[in-house]
Amino acid sequence: MRMTQSIADFEVALEQEMALERRRRQQLRQRAASRSRARRFAAQQQRGKVAFGVLFTALTVTVVVVVVAMFETLAWLMG
Repeated sequence: MRMTQSIADFEVALEQEMALERRRRQQLRQRAASRSRARRFAAQQQRGKVAFGVLFTALTVTVVVVVVAMFETLAWLMG
């Protein structure tokens, strides 16, 4: 009788431990997925900032080149 009860207690404790371990693994997976999403978002933000900087620089250089060419052509036509 006593041995049956101790085996039953052991099985209950084992089931509880397994359930606790499953919950812990699930939480770890969720935290890892959350960190991964945060890293992807941060990388995407950084790429967006770099792309905007390149676009801004390209537009600025284009404006400067067009203005200089326009005034050089105007000076040549008037001169």
